Amino acid sequence: MSLPSSLLYQPSNTNTATHRFLDRINAKYSLSLASYSDLYHWSTAHIDDFWDSIWDETKILGHKGSVVVDKDAKPAENVAWFSEAQLNWAENMLQHRSLSKVALIQATEPTPQNAHPKLKRCTYAELYSLVAHVVSALIHHGVKAGDRIASYSSNCIENVAACLATTALGGIWVSAAADFGAEGVLERFEQVQPKLIFTVDAVVYNAKVHNHIPKLKSLLSGLNEVLSTKPKIVVVSTGLEGTDRAEWHDDWVDWSDFVCQGQDVKAGRTEDGEIEWYRGSFNHPLWILFSSGTTVFRPIVHRTGGMLLQARKELAICADLQPDDVFFYYTTTGWMMWNFLVGGLTSGCTLVLYDGSPLRDPAFLWNLVDELGITIYGTSAKYIDHLSKKYRPREHHSLQTLRHIYSTGSPLAPQLFDWVYENIHPKVLLGSITGGTDICSLFAGMNTMLPVYRGEIQCRMLGMAVESYGPDGKVNPPGVEGELVCVKPFPCMPAGFWPLPGFGSAEAVQAAQKRFQDAYFSGSQGVWYHGDHVLITQSKQGNAGGVVMLGRSDGVLNPGGVRFGSAELYDVIDAHFADYIEDYIAIGQSIDNGTDERVILFVKLHNDQTLSPTLIDAIRTQIRQRRTPRHVPNKIIQVHHIPYTLNGKRVEVLVKKIVNGAPLSSINPATLLNPQCLEFYVNIGAELRDECLRN
Repeated sequence: MSLPSSLLYQPSNTNTATHRFLDRINAKYSLSLASYSDLYHWSTAHIDDFWDSIWDETKILGHKGSVVVDKDAKPAENVAWFSEAQLNWAENMLQHRSLSKVALIQATEPTPQNAHPKLKRCTYAELYSLVAHVVSALIHHGVKAGDRIASYSSNCIENVAACLATTALGGIWVSAAADFGAEGVLERFEQVQPKLIFTVDAVVYNAKVHNHIPKLKSLLSGLNEVLSTKPKIVVVSTGLEGTDRAEWHDDWVDWSDFVCQGQDVKAGRTEDGEIEWYRGSFNHPLWILFSSGTTVFRPIVHRTGGMLLQARKELAICADLQPDDVFFYYTTTGWMMWNFLVGGLTSGCTLVLYDGSPLRDPAFLWNLVDELGITIYGTSAKYIDHLSKKYRPREHHSLQTLRHIYSTGSPLAPQLFDWVYENIHPKVLLGSITGGTDICSLFAGMNTMLPVYRGEIQCRMLGMAVESYGPDGKVNPPGVEGELVCVKPFPCMPAGFWPLPGFGSAEAVQAAQKRFQDAYFSGSQGVWYHGDHVLITQSKQGNAGGVVMLGRSDGVLNPGGVRFGSAELYDVIDAHFADYIEDYIAIGQSIDNGTDERVILFVKLHNDQTLSPTLIDAIRTQIRQRRTPRHVPNKIIQVHHIPYTLNGKRVEVLVKKIVNGAPLSSINPATLLNPQCLEFYVNIGAELRDECLRN
């Protein structure tokens, strides 16, 4: 029998971690589950038994207790999980203590002054020792459980150690990437009031060393105006060209001195030298992540046990991460994929950290694959798209160690699935994954026992009761687009928005709780609405249905009552106009007094070319032929810039609001990578609204 043309990868191994887990579930509960689909549906119907088994299967360190969850609760109730449990996230990350096994490898982008930067390595034993010293120093400076410890740093070994030390003693980790502007970091940190901030003196990007001290000083100046107590500052001296200690404030502490101080004090140790792990509740806050909303940053608090249990399920079972894997993810410290990457320490594998541009020299990261034997390579859909236009790794590199490539951040276009298999590796598992900052993990993603189909995420993740909902609030049949919802509780659901009860005034806590409910449960009958427009396919080869991401649901286009995601337009542009169009964004403009909308497509052309009537006609013709007449944009307008969030996502919802009349004052520019371009959309929005009135 011939294979479907859309089938790009077929697993050959029938002894994956998921296979083994399925067998143990059958034995434990006297079942006869035979496929991933069977296991998935069992896992979402019996969430208490499933997550209890995940704890045991992945060998979580800590006390589990006998209570899992109220399986009949609605997600909106945000019920407690494992209410008797006591555990520590960092203790689980640092259970491996090998003197020889490398835990972390740090790579830095070359510069003209340092064409061959030396790789830094840290073994598991060295990492444990470093974390123990930092724990001691934090305690010496008065840090205790529940205190917020912040980072404004690059992706370095010291940052991982600081995170592990903070959480080891029950502190709450808060991270912002060094490339974030000081104003945006201020808006984050002033909400959580950190007691101490870890930072670096410089970073590398686009082959240039960027002095980080001026941004740090700007941040501290702002914090001094809003915080009653100044945070302690610990600076990592990177040794990069052009850094100067003379710029430091007198009360700042050098990282090396901080570590030595902890080594001398020896606080937070048991008699045998073990770190005195703070074993808190399963629901104890672990870290605060910020989503890039258009008005204020949402401070999303994630619970310790939820992050640990979900990471172990995703990496140890679904991804089959092994101790001999070398795991790389291109990410900043401000993106949830950094947290996702660090979770790999529980498997005892080697993590690769990178500071610098991924594309200035596109060969650099692929050279690392061969040099370090990277087996799992994580990145973003945007990176793959840009790479496809300028470089074919398979022509220049061996890449024989690769077994997985992960892509997230935005939907991976179908033709980019083809490109990966043709130009990177023909037998790699391409794991398009989706979840987000809101859950700091995945709703749908990879599994080593399943095939890969063109344009589809492999599966809904075990234990995540994901469905596609129609406008009537009912489950759609396979193949019908709808809202991504989760209809059962899940342990990685946030504890809430900051401040949680016990960490702020009653008024502030109540306001945070209302914002949290409004964000995910407003009018949802108790299920989690994630804000994505999706399609779940008919089950194939027992995958319980693949997932096709169609864009953010708030940005769903609805001309003439026909709903579709912007990705349906973008796919056509990528497939047929990549030589002309560099970037694009599609939004719906309200017309006929709000009873209908028309589609506006903004396009950025290569090399400042001019959008001609011929090209406009060609775009419309292809969209009409490849989609439907309803998909054809009413207006196609040339722009010089497309606005993006700091995490590299198009801001369709924001542009839609501006074009439909929202004032610029209602937009928070600190959430954007290029806020200066918004003025154009304000002006063009006024013209488009006037045009509608005239017509």
